[in-house]
Amino acid sequence: MIPTVLPTYNRAPLHFTKGEGAWLIEQDGRRFLDLGAGIAVNALGHAHPALVKALTDQAQNLWHVSNLYEIPQQQALADKLTEASFADTVFFTNSGTEACELAVKMARKYWYDKGHPEKTDIITFSGSFHGRSSAGIAAAGSEKMVKGFGPLLPGFVHLPWGDHEALNGAITDTTGAILIEPVQGEGGIRPLPDQCLKGLRDLCDEKGILLILDEVQCGVGRTGKLFAHEWAGIEPDIMMVAKGIGGGFPLGAVLATEEAASGMTAGTHGSTYGGNPLGCAVGCAVMEIVSDPEFLADVNRRAGLLRQKLEGLVAAHPKVFEGVRGSGLMLGLKCVAPNVDVVQAGYKSDLLTVPAADNVLRLLPPLNLTDAEIGEAAARLDAAATLVEAAL
Repeated sequence: MIPTVLPTYNRAPLHFTKGEGAWLIEQDGRRFLDLGAGIAVNALGHAHPALVKALTDQAQNLWHVSNLYEIPQQQALADKLTEASFADTVFFTNSGTEACELAVKMARKYWYDKGHPEKTDIITFSGSFHGRSSAGIAAAGSEKMVKGFGPLLPGFVHLPWGDHEALNGAITDTTGAILIEPVQGEGGIRPLPDQCLKGLRDLCDEKGILLILDEVQCGVGRTGKLFAHEWAGIEPDIMMVAKGIGGGFPLGAVLATEEAASGMTAGTHGSTYGGNPLGCAVGCAVMEIVSDPEFLADVNRRAGLLRQKLEGLVAAHPKVFEGVRGSGLMLGLKCVAPNVDVVQAGYKSDLLTVPAADNVLRLLPPLNLTDAEIGEAAARLDAAATLVEAAL
C-alpha cells in the first residue's frame, strides 16, 4: 500500500522537533549540528530572532492578499534587492524552481518582442540543477532528471561543463541565452573560475545573447559576497534567487535588468502566493543582515577557518577524503569512500551533511556559524570519518 505521503524521498529516520541556530533537536533529545541548513536555505540558522520577529509581527497583521493589490512588503524587498545588485526589477516566486520557469520565459519573450522569435535556444551545462519542473529538468538534461518524463520541453542545448570549444561552436542564430550556476551545488560543489564567468559575459556581449545566472544555492551571502557572480566582477542580465533569501520561509525571486525584462508586461506572468506579505517581511529581515559588508566579511573569515579544519581532516583521513572544494560557506569534501557512507556515519555522530554528485559531501552551514561550532563540526566530521574507516 502506498504511504499517505507520496514516496518520492529517501528520508533519513530522523524526526526533528526544534531548531536553535546551527542545531536541530531530534524528538529523542539528541542535538545534531546542522551543516546542511536545509540545503542552503537556513542562511541564518534555525529560529533566528530577527526572522522570528519579522514573521510574527507580520502574521499578526496580514498574511495574504494576492497580487491583485499593492503589497508594501514586496516593494520594500524589491527595493533592497535592486539597491544591492545589478537588477532594475524583481519578480517574486515561492521557490527556485518557479524562478527557473520565469527566467526561461523572460529570455524567450525578450527575443520574441525584439522580432527574433527563432532565438529560443538556451545553452546549459552538464552537472547543472535548475529545479524539478518541466523546464528545470529539460534545462539540466541528465538521465537521472529526465528519464520517464518525456516529451521534454524543447529548446535547451546541453554542453559539457568547462568545455570552451564546445561552447563557442554551440552558439547559432537560434541561441537566445546561456544559463549557468556560478557554483554548481547538486553537481558536486564545482565553482566556475572567475575568468570563465568573465569570458561568458564577454561572449554573451559579443554574440548579443542573454546571460542567466542560477544563484538559487550559491547566492545570498553563501560564497562571502551577496551574490557569487560579484567575485568575477560581472553582471548577468537575469538571475534566479531562492533558498537563503527567505531564511527558511518559502521565497524565491527573479532579478533582471530593465532591458532583459522588457517583454514581461502585464498579464505575461503571475503567481498567487509569490511575494506575499509574510515571505517578503522575512526576506527584508534576511537582507538587512546578510547584505551588511561586516557580516559578509565575517562569512569569509569563518569560511577560511572551516576550510582550514577541513584540509586537516583530508590529511588525517586519506582513505575517506580526497580534497576540499568550493567557495565561502558552500564547501564540498571530495570523498574516496562513498559519500553516502560518510553521511550515514555523520548521523551516528549527531551531524548533518548533504551528499552531491561526483562523490562529494556538501557542507552548507548557516552563515553565522560560530567559531566554536566550526571546531565542533570538525570534531564530529573526524568522528564520522573514523567510523567509515573502521568499516573499510
